[in-house]
Amino acid sequence: MSAELVETLPLAQRLALAYAPPSARGDTLALLALDARLAGIVRTDGEPVIAQMKLAWWRERLAQDPQDWPLGEPLLALLRKGRLATDTLAPLVDGWEGLLADHLDEGIVHGFVAGRVALWQGLAAAHSGNAGQAGQVAHEHALADLALNLGSEAEAALVRDLAQAQPWNRPRLPRPLRPLAILHGLSHRALRRGAGELLDGPGAMATALRLGILGR
Repeated sequence: MSAELVETLPLAQRLALAYAPPSARGDTLALLALDARLAGIVRTDGEPVIAQMKLAWWRERLAQDPQDWPLGEPLLALLRKGRLATDTLAPLVDGWEGLLADHLDEGIVHGFVAGRVALWQGLAAAHSGNAGQAGQVAHEHALADLALNLGSEAEAALVRDLAQAQPWNRPRLPRPLRPLAILHGLSHRALRRGAGELLDGPGAMATALRLGILGR
């Protein structure tokens, strides 16, 4: 795996990645790194038009045959080596672009969630052949994670309400989706406790360890 790309991930995602089976670890890193790259574009580019241009570049790459991608970009190289159907990942770009809007509403939230669901269902399709409960699990994690990372308390409250309305059942996911099980469990814990981050202390680490070993 690329240590450079691992360093771009938030700590919780790095921890979850450590429990991915070797056969799926490269593709898991690629997806998490792509998500982190898009998040960085949205959060750090002051002018929405600049962020939109950068997101459009990624949307165009994902629509291309990977053999036509430019060389020299480590994330594209990792995606090219893997088993993912990269042309199914456009909703992830669209979801992040929606967050550039001046006002967050439920439609934008649902678009963002759809992108995160596409990410994990893509991994499931490539490595297990059966998404199982991946869609609902990814949906719940995406809502809780978004609520933790919004600057506006009013917008965060809207997303928290949507997250708390979900069933939050304990998932049965195939082994390649163990990182999703970990992130889902950490998200549920943070939502219940009103925590400000996924990894907020020893209890969160114990939850991640249990989910990493047992899967639920």
